Amino acid sequence: MEAELQQILVQVSDLQSWRLDYVELLQQEVNKNPDRLVDVGKEEQEEKPPPCGTLPALYSIPRRLVISPSLGGTPSLRRILFGGTFHVFNYEWRKSFFQFREPNSELSFALETDRGGARAVQTVIQARIIKYLLFSRQSSSDGRTLHSLCAVGQREQERALAAALSDSLWLAGNELSATVTLVTEDYCITPHLDYKLDNFTERFKEEGSHGLILFLYSLICSRTVDRLREDLDSTTSHLLHISPGNFVCRQALLNLLLTGRASPHVFNGTLNFGEDSQPLERPLQGILTRSDVGYLHWSREQMERGRLPQVGSMLKTPRFPVWVCCINSSFSVLFSLNRSLLSDWKMEHLFHLYFYNGQPSQRTTARLTIDTHSHHWEASSRDSDGDPEKRFPSLEMTIKTKWDGAAINWNGTLPFY
Repeated sequence: MEAELQQILVQVSDLQSWRLDYVELLQQEVNKNPDRLVDVGKEEQEEKPPPCGTLPALYSIPRRLVISPSLGGTPSLRRILFGGTFHVFNYEWRKSFFQFREPNSELSFALETDRGGARAVQTVIQARIIKYLLFSRQSSSDGRTLHSLCAVGQREQERALAAALSDSLWLAGNELSATVTLVTEDYCITPHLDYKLDNFTERFKEEGSHGLILFLYSLICSRTVDRLREDLDSTTSHLLHISPGNFVCRQALLNLLLTGRASPHVFNGTLNFGEDSQPLERPLQGILTRSDVGYLHWSREQMERGRLPQVGSMLKTPRFPVWVCCINSSFSVLFSLNRSLLSDWKMEHLFHLYFYNGQPSQRTTARLTIDTHSHHWEASSRDSDGDPEKRFPSLEMTIKTKWDGAAINWNGTLPFY
């Protein structure tokens, strides 16, 4: 087993300036594992188990494949992403990839994230990187400290990124298979009149760029277009929606990254009845299994309109104490060093959480102390106008969606989120 892991976790020596390009990283793993391939054009003969088992630390990756017709072809990829074939990824998405901070620095575990819609994808991968470094790699059993998380060299960065990407792809493939989309020299399709060429989707042309888009296509192909259509419901037909100047991830895409299933909602289970208690023509799809990495959500605008979604326990209480946070439509990560926080209620009395928002301005990991037994109602209010957003920073409001009424101490750091 050790020899196999060492074979998979090879050092990618040709990466320059720590720009860990998705294609280069996974292609080298493919070349090292030619004996374990996946035929994406062949339907599985056995019933697929739900993706709720404990995942191994890493997986082999299939060979380079042109998109199979059984996956729906490139136009179907466009439709499941954008809702049509005329939209193309903009510059912000095209320039996005996975890049770490400086190795062996205080934030060496951290990815640099973009400001656009791709940030959501990068943040979920960031959460999986933290999960790997704290709880999955062999050395993590020696003691989980913030120092050990930060003292990460280039080789360990590469291993963590490979593990994070593999986790998402194999979850999407029901832990049975995964598909990696790479570039080809020739066009894979003959475009129709209503299809807008972008010289990339049609042949995945340029290696060394578009790393995040290639990962997104790999995720969709691993799940397959047919299974994605089964995951979605009447409220959501595709994975991205147009925001002013950009394409933004819908909740279904976030859930696909987190759980392997593109359910459009964050509540537990399936909702069969509407607010009027009448049966729904098509049930609303929520979260069916407990995720490895959790999710917390808070939005001032949604709260004021009374439309703040109630995240279910499947996402609020994941298997590992790492949470992707969507705060006022911006993404960040919260995590704890203590896995017992999720299984021992006594650990929830007083504990620490660490926060990283992915912005270049953040130079150190913020440490917050959470006290769930303090008499918070006796504390003097920071503002008497009753506006919780003014009395408490948005991050605190997000934490309170899981630990209601908790008192939160920033330990000398000026609240910045």
